[in-house]
Amino acid sequence: MRYFLQSMANICLLIAIAVPCLQSADPVKKDPAMLPAMLPTMLSAERIFSDKEFDVQDVDLLIWSERSASYFTTVLADGSGKDESNKKYDVVRVDVASGKKELVIPAALLMPAGETKQLPIDGMTFSRDETKLLIYTNSQRVWRKKTRGDYWVLNLATKELKKLGGEAKPSTLQFAKFSSDGSRVAYVRENNIYAQNTSDLRITSLTTDGTAKIVNGTGDWVNEEELAIVDAFRWSPDGQSIAFWQFDTTGVPEFHLLDNTAGLYPRVTTFAYPKVGQVNSAVRLGVVNATGGEVRWLAIPGDPRQHFVAEMGWTADSKAILLQQLNRRQNTNLVMLADAKTGATQTIMTEKDAAWLESENPVSWVKGGQAFMWLSERDGWRHAYVVSSDGKKTTLITPGDFDVLEIEGVDEANDWVYFSASPENPTQRYLFRVHLNGTGMERVTPTTQPGWHVYRMSPDMKSAEHTYSTFTTPPVTDLITLSNHSVVRVLADNAALVKKMATLKLPKADFFRVDIGNGVIFDGWRITPPDMLPGRKYPVIFYEYGEPAGQTVMDAWQKSLYHWMLAQQGFVVASIDTSGTKVPRGRTWRKSVLHQIGVLAPQELATAVTILMKKWDYADPTRVGVWGWSGGGSNTLHAIFRFPEVFHTAVAVAPNADQLLYDSIYQERYMGLLGENAEGYRVGSPITYAEQLRGNLLLIHGTGDDNGHFQGTEKLMNTLIGLNKRFSMLAYPARSHSLKEGKNTQTHLYTVMSEYFMTHLQAQVLNGQAPAAPVR
Repeated sequence: MRYFLQSMANICLLIAIAVPCLQSADPVKKDPAMLPAMLPTMLSAERIFSDKEFDVQDVDLLIWSERSASYFTTVLADGSGKDESNKKYDVVRVDVASGKKELVIPAALLMPAGETKQLPIDGMTFSRDETKLLIYTNSQRVWRKKTRGDYWVLNLATKELKKLGGEAKPSTLQFAKFSSDGSRVAYVRENNIYAQNTSDLRITSLTTDGTAKIVNGTGDWVNEEELAIVDAFRWSPDGQSIAFWQFDTTGVPEFHLLDNTAGLYPRVTTFAYPKVGQVNSAVRLGVVNATGGEVRWLAIPGDPRQHFVAEMGWTADSKAILLQQLNRRQNTNLVMLADAKTGATQTIMTEKDAAWLESENPVSWVKGGQAFMWLSERDGWRHAYVVSSDGKKTTLITPGDFDVLEIEGVDEANDWVYFSASPENPTQRYLFRVHLNGTGMERVTPTTQPGWHVYRMSPDMKSAEHTYSTFTTPPVTDLITLSNHSVVRVLADNAALVKKMATLKLPKADFFRVDIGNGVIFDGWRITPPDMLPGRKYPVIFYEYGEPAGQTVMDAWQKSLYHWMLAQQGFVVASIDTSGTKVPRGRTWRKSVLHQIGVLAPQELATAVTILMKKWDYADPTRVGVWGWSGGGSNTLHAIFRFPEVFHTAVAVAPNADQLLYDSIYQERYMGLLGENAEGYRVGSPITYAEQLRGNLLLIHGTGDDNGHFQGTEKLMNTLIGLNKRFSMLAYPARSHSLKEGKNTQTHLYTVMSEYFMTHLQAQVLNGQAPAAPVR
């Protein structure tokens, strides 16, 4: 669709992407960046990603107190806001009920001796007695998260600020945390674990064998990415011992990332990355005294390279460790208790699934340590159970035909288990509670607030930080009383964003369902251009993911307004959650894609789109596009290769063209072991169908992608070239899987995608002529 500006003459201008009109010369053609200024009601990549005009207001740092009904946060110190380069913050305690602020740490105490600037605060943790503060600063990203930095300890009684780590290099400490009495801090440095006394700063090496291949206290690449094992050590409740993961990557094939932009010569980053069918790290759990000494290794049965230890945590008496061992196929989870002194283990429960199991059960004790919480799909729905500490008694506490999304917290004093679910609408999320015996289930979230609700509970389970949004409503974060969900105070209302959004010419957005037959019904969202003209046909772009790791159709505020921008440019934009996506619609729904990653989702999407093109009389079935990222990029390739009669233009961002190139834990979980399903891996890989490309394809990938490697896109490019197939390619040097690094990267990326869709899908121009290429 085109919009027209009326001025001195009939000047034709295509919104946001300056496709030349056939009869006019407009200044925007020469400088498309003028467009936002000329059209303040329109979105652009610059406004969204560079200028960040529509960013959501974040809540200030909020740390719950474990000793009182209060929380800690930072406030700007008096007068320090005048100098933007040297702002200083006080740490205050806020009473939950009254909102009264009490100064706990003045800004001056957060400045090292002799310094005039305050430590930049990336995170804070109080000791259990709240007499000491651990400050995380100068953080650096390690793969996905900023997990490496410097740590300082502030003694609130003596007002002494001390840096931890001794002579350690800057920003090399990870996961520092207090012992239960606050007398020690343990942390990881260069793959070894250390304990440091907080009074005299004496350092004790708890492990000494850490190397580039022996990883203590943190995850190797694949266990971090797929099992969320990042901070990989645990203090015992009594503060006397530490249990930790060790990964031995010896023999694991290594991957090399090449950064040609780092300097005169390329910089090479090498790390262990097990692909499908390759050797995994050997994993084991150790226990060591906080004062040092010999490591006691737990006697976990089986080949340490053919299983994963997905979770572990101490019992309340510090005598044993509860651990979960997944087999390589990830369809059996052995829950074991290990004696912390002898290392002896016993299996107390076995969880099995004919398809696969997710790692979704962090250790959570209830009933004074006599039982633990458990999530399982054993009855066809994802439900919460209470399991006795010996594994002999299992009690279902959330019966019904619905899925529990997450256990949010347990209020033992009042006998409530809080959990998130949405029994009637899988696009939404609400808070419920039930007694530990499974009675008295009730919804806590008000029925007057449909949409998406996220909670962070206080330790006393009386209050919660609550964030609420919908697909078209920016988030509001408030402090609530859990018992009746009453609002105590608003922490972030995003009023400025709401006001900003009101200045835009907004598209229309709604949710829909599409029935593809045989009882299979999908949820979807749809965004349509403002002021659609009767009788006009509009191009349609489908945003695709389609794998078990995510859900796209949620009644929640989206971080990016890119799809709204496309709708303003004249596109109908939609997304559909096909079978197997992470949607609360039961085990059968989610497990239906066993051995069918890359097979089922594109087929179902093509069927649904074909139905919708007949149903939506405003949609042009000859101008249908599709785009996706990561697994969505892979399914985008499948769509354009296998269903050229449905999809005509595709943009695949960071796709995986060949499933054999992806990591072992993720791909084998859903596709099975290579020896069992070699044909499934072949037909599930987009590269298998490259010969069928008929439409317009744009490949986008970061050359520094440690997750879905650029290697796969290069392999696909080679195949397409060998087949003499035309395609477009955009490589972002040294960018990771998120494509966020570097100046203007996101603005450039989303502008290029918009231009590509505009060029190839906006086929109707004046006088029936073919579309001209975008002016740059």
